Amino acid sequence: MPDTKKKIGILVAIEIDAVYKVFSDVTELSGPSGYKILKTETENAEIYILKCGMGEIASSSGTQYLITKFGVSLIINFGVVGGLTSDMKKQKLCLVSKVVHYKYDCSEFLDLSVGQVEGHDSIFLETDRQLFDSAQAIEKLPSAVCCSGDKFISTAEEKAYLHDTFGGDICDMESAGIVLTCEANGIPCILFKAVSDGLSDGAAGFFAELESASVSCLETANKIIEKL
Repeated sequence: MPDTKKKIGILVAIEIDAVYKVFSDVTELSGPSGYKILKTETENAEIYILKCGMGEIASSSGTQYLITKFGVSLIINFGVVGGLTSDMKKQKLCLVSKVVHYKYDCSEFLDLSVGQVEGHDSIFLETDRQLFDSAQAIEKLPSAVCCSGDKFISTAEEKAYLHDTFGGDICDMESAGIVLTCEANGIPCILFKAVSDGLSDGAAGFFAELESASVSCLETANKIIEKL
């Protein structure tokens, strides 16, 4: 009989250790230098997990590798992020509804706002609405707008700027690359995030909460994956 299992890609920047704590049986696959690739299976799905490294270029190339190499039909990203408001407490889990690529700026020579990617009507890059709604029906999580750019945001001033200027709730360095690459391939994506550092915690707060926040995030994501 032909293999009817769904192929799912999970992309992480650095949080690969959480995979070993959440999935009981994983196999390491060979791949390009700089990537770590794991595979696990459920009753209904083959799951390929790729650690790509930090930043938009790394996340975009890693997403494309999962799509091209393994033929995945869905991209899931889980990760640890910074909170941009006082409401985004440490380890608060959220589901990303929109992403702003705030470092993208062609405003000086194109009729675009700062953060607006050419070909889009606004600054917001949408995640897959059907997947978002389905996930929310399974596990009600706060909806978040993610400001994504190639810079680790550590100060309260920088975080306040992103919130006030772009309406962001959280920030990271990978989400824009993932969403844009999935959009180009016609592949849906869903992004789960756990807040590790608040307005004034900085890098110390991020690393202090990295392990527990990433495990909590993947456990919730996996619970939803099993029911989708």
